[in-house]
Amino acid sequence: MDEPKREAILDLSKYVNERIRVKFTGGREVNGILKGYDQLLNLVLDEVEEQLLEPEPHTRSLGLTVLREPTITLLSPVDGSEEIANPFLGQE
Repeated sequence: MDEPKREAILDLSKYVNERIRVKFTGGREVNGILKGYDQLLNLVLDEVEEQLLEPEPHTRSLGLTVLREPTITLLSPVDGSEEIANPFLGQE
């Protein structure tokens, strides 16, 4: 019997060579150009910049970086997205 083929939940092929934003457990956030990925969603990003908030907001260049899936909590394209206020926070 043939076993069912395992497929990735996310299809990242349409984002190859596009800039994406990645957030990690613990609050770290980077963005860079997606160069590759595997079935486990380990990512290879180029031109990576990390957004640092302390002691003052600034970015740090990391270059070519491998991001491991167990620590990734969010993936999103940079183009066409913007941060908005949380609509679920209580009104004061």
